[in-house]
Amino acid sequence: MSEESDQERTEPASPRRLEKSRDDGQVPRSAELSTFAVLIAAGSGIWLMSGHISGQLIQLMQDGMRVSPQADFDTARLTERLFDQSFHVLIAFSPFLMLMFLVALVAPMLLSGWLFTGKSLSPDFKRLNPLTGIGRMFSLHSLVELVKALLKAALIGGAGVWTIWHHKEAVLSLIAAPLSASAGHMGELTVMSFIAIAGAMVLVAAVDVPFQLWDNQRKLKMTKEEVRQENKETEGDPQIKARIRTQQRAMARKRMMAEIPKADVIIINPAHYSVALKYEDGKMRAPRVVAKGAHLLALKIREIGRQHQVPVLEAPPLARALYHHAEPGDEIPQTLYNAVAEVLAYVYQLRRYRKQGDSGRYDDGGGVPRLPDNLAVPAELDPENPAYRGIRKN
Repeated sequence: MSEESDQERTEPASPRRLEKSRDDGQVPRSAELSTFAVLIAAGSGIWLMSGHISGQLIQLMQDGMRVSPQADFDTARLTERLFDQSFHVLIAFSPFLMLMFLVALVAPMLLSGWLFTGKSLSPDFKRLNPLTGIGRMFSLHSLVELVKALLKAALIGGAGVWTIWHHKEAVLSLIAAPLSASAGHMGELTVMSFIAIAGAMVLVAAVDVPFQLWDNQRKLKMTKEEVRQENKETEGDPQIKARIRTQQRAMARKRMMAEIPKADVIIINPAHYSVALKYEDGKMRAPRVVAKGAHLLALKIREIGRQHQVPVLEAPPLARALYHHAEPGDEIPQTLYNAVAEVLAYVYQLRRYRKQGDSGRYDDGGGVPRLPDNLAVPAELDPENPAYRGIRKN
């Protein structure tokens, strides 16, 4: 049951799927919207340019009917004259033709925007399969297109018939009317018929555009399996990513362990945490955390430190504060400067004391350095301080 649900196209198309479909030329298209735009452009063009076009045609007709014995019986000149007249007709209609060309080019962009791709022109031999063609003929899309074509023909035809029937007396009167009057009435009837048909086309386009958008989204829907596969391709396989993160953590831990012998001191909370610090006067603005760990890793840090004779100091509040508020490579928080300064002072005194002991003399009169106690650790940095919880709640 779950496998069947995974294969059903129930998921909306992802941005990657939409981009790929657009690159392939699979975008919503409404032929009715383009037809309506061309129809309106044609009517507007004829209305605006009729005076210019009719004047040009009348002039061409007058020039063409002039009789010239020298030219009319010369075959070469007659052909040249015919070519000139045809060229002038083309020039007369060129503004109208240019308008129609621009509208036909721009109209499809109203729905899908500018799109130029050559993939739609590449040969697809699957379309030559008769079974696939028959399947397309009897598909839901073909049925919808058939119903839509019948409704469109009925609507537009009905609008035209209604206009003529509503003005049938005016149509019949055109037979007996003078030419000048009948031409005016004919123009009015033509305008009314155009408005009725354009109104019908508005309804057709208003229904077709949402349908094409919905149908395109339906075709691009994805199965749950396709969504999972795309996530793997874009974000990577979760198992591989987990393995990479594990390796990165192992490498970071290895680098951190390599820094422990260079540390000045390791501050511990015996049961849980270990934090190694280093400070170089003149090179660092403040002491830095070079390694930190909890539980088993804390014990490992302690062990490596003892192997390389790095001083280990037990200061639980300070160890907890450093562990929770500084990462390896970070400077210690400014509020811990005084506490860490006391620790480093003890470490330097201990280092000098050991050095003098190795030389066989203790003549500085200082004796063994005293372990620092009561280090000033702000309550807001120590998770186990009772005041810490109150501060966090506030």
